[in-house]
Amino acid sequence: MSISRRGLLLGFSALLAGCADTGSLARLNYAALPDERFPLPAVPLDQIEPELRRQEVAYVSATAPGTIVVDTPARRLYYVLDNGRAMRYGIGVGREGYALAGNAYIGRKAEWPSWTPTPNMIRRDPGRNLKYAGGLPGGPNNPLGARAIYLYRNGNDTMFRIHGTNQPRSIGHAMSSGCVRMLNHDVVDLYGRVKAGGQVVVLQASA
Repeated sequence: MSISRRGLLLGFSALLAGCADTGSLARLNYAALPDERFPLPAVPLDQIEPELRRQEVAYVSATAPGTIVVDTPARRLYYVLDNGRAMRYGIGVGREGYALAGNAYIGRKAEWPSWTPTPNMIRRDPGRNLKYAGGLPGGPNNPLGARAIYLYRNGNDTMFRIHGTNQPRSIGHAMSSGCVRMLNHDVVDLYGRVKAGGQVVVLQASA
């Protein structure tokens, strides 16, 4: 079957329009957030690989809508929606040996949270963390970023969090102390979707 020149041009125009729409959505998703307690500047898109940018995708899962699925090996987090869809985010994950696996739930969440290093973190790197043993107030230099979602099991804090970061280039890598880090703009978006008590599933690579 031959394709007419007009049909080819129309198809090419539609492709360009789709690309433009995708770029416009990305710019909107990562535009400045001036109304935050600590205003967030726009994230330069060249700092975020296209496949790591927030977007709604097809997603088949046995988990109920409202569940967070952390796919650690793929460096992706999914917030499950209805009708076989999910909001997908790029994430940074913990180094090998510093990771949560299995089921948990959201015990609490906080905006611009304070941060206190765990005793293990202080033991591993006292030069860096001991000075924060009394806690570091929330703000643009806080390692938890703009939001934190605290993961619990059986009423106990697992000490793992889903939180923001001011280091966009860390997304897509395994470099944190076990927690799941997101771009501040993305964790603000996820925070607005989830509720305390919501389920979280953390997937790790098969042994």
